[in-house]
Amino acid sequence: MLYQIYDAQRALMEPFAEFAQATAKLYATPTSPLSTTPLAQRMAAGYELLYRLGKDYEKPSFGIQTLEIEGAEIVINERVVTDKPFCELRHFKRFTDNEATLSEMASQPVVLIVAPLSGHYATLLRDTVKSMLKSHKVFVTDWRNARLVPLEEGEFHLSDYVNYIQEFIRDLQAQYGDCHVMSVCQPTVPVLAAVSLMATRGEQLPLSMTMMGGPIDARRSPTAVNTLATDRNLAWFENNVIYPVPTTFAGAGRRVYPGFLQHTGFVAMNPDRHAQSHYDYFKQLMKGDDASAEAHRKFYNEYNAVLDMDADYYLETIDVVFQQFKLVEGTWDVTNPQGKLERVRPADIKGCALLTIEGELDDISGSGQTEAAHGLCSGIAANKRRHIEVEGAGHYGIFSGSRWRNVVYPEVEAFIKSAQSSHVVAGNSAKQQMANAPKHDVANQTKTSKSAAPNTSKAMATKPTSKAITKQVAKPVVKPATPPAAASKAATRKRAT
Repeated sequence: MLYQIYDAQRALMEPFAEFAQATAKLYATPTSPLSTTPLAQRMAAGYELLYRLGKDYEKPSFGIQTLEIEGAEIVINERVVTDKPFCELRHFKRFTDNEATLSEMASQPVVLIVAPLSGHYATLLRDTVKSMLKSHKVFVTDWRNARLVPLEEGEFHLSDYVNYIQEFIRDLQAQYGDCHVMSVCQPTVPVLAAVSLMATRGEQLPLSMTMMGGPIDARRSPTAVNTLATDRNLAWFENNVIYPVPTTFAGAGRRVYPGFLQHTGFVAMNPDRHAQSHYDYFKQLMKGDDASAEAHRKFYNEYNAVLDMDADYYLETIDVVFQQFKLVEGTWDVTNPQGKLERVRPADIKGCALLTIEGELDDISGSGQTEAAHGLCSGIAANKRRHIEVEGAGHYGIFSGSRWRNVVYPEVEAFIKSAQSSHVVAGNSAKQQMANAPKHDVANQTKTSKSAAPNTSKAMATKPTSKAITKQVAKPVVKPATPPAAASKAATRKRAT
């Protein structure tokens, strides 16, 4: 009944929120007679705050329409390229008329950014996506709000999440030849599982994995999030936080972990900070500090917009990741699309570079939790692995804000470029060997180089570019990528990557 009560409460609050918004405008609009009354600015600020506290927050848009690359304006067209019941794969396609920029963009790496399915929408990674678009072809997983998915679409399990990731990787490889995978927070675990299963089957792997602030081994440096999961058994979560979706939504009857409960948990971690932030917003409105007030609105438009998660997925994540630690214990079996169980073996991964990133002050994924991936991926050569700890960064700081843009992103860009360069060099070496081989050995050489090239390539990871980096696993030498062929002049108008 809790979800039904909450939904009824929101419906009752809606007219009051609209009234508060209208009243705030009456006191703030210069042409309104009320704006000239005493205390008008205070009244406008108060009603605006009431509106913000009482309104519903819908899914935000990415809103990335243009960006500038080396002086050239790039137009961004956001489109859905794969539509699954619980997820859309979005491509941020880049358009330009600049011939030199177009030629450079055509040769840039393809990156699949796996957004977290942990309460917030994929738009939480807006800053991440915007930075990555400067030097990469970007695809993002946009997870659906489970309350909007009809019951006839079936359940969604953690294994389905892993299978989705594998499907997206294969699709990008089929279209572009290769790709890189970047996961932020929660998806680090299913992404590592997806790549592990592909490695065990002998499939082509992504050229690199970048894992940021995720609970690979939630036993290390446990945070409040980890403690909550271990202090209660799985039955407690099922009995206390799982509810059916009300009849007012398309997914009526679906069992979910409601987003409003997750949001309450987020706020409860730092209640004083949020209370102070809203009081500061009131004072900013009073002073006419529009820039600071707008920054507050942008942050909370994103922070307060939450989604529901399918109950099976949520409970299995609690069980596998935070209670039984099945990934690090080597006991995790994933159900493939054919219904068969497959054991997750990260040690089978070879020929795929690995970068892990943690924030020094992360209060969600504690120190060492993401770094644990290096111990599991023992098949990856040391010179293809790096770990970075960002000084002074919290959980959100490693993928959003100034630290992300100025400290973390340059490291990610360099690492992906190095992995791409290594792959190109290995491919050229294999071609040269085949050209120099005796003619009667060409057929055998071709078969060998196709299977061996990805696993025998020499890894080249970049040296750290920021003083804020305090830890790293390896410091291999950078080797420049082979320059791409120039694009045809006739094809530059309105071309895209």
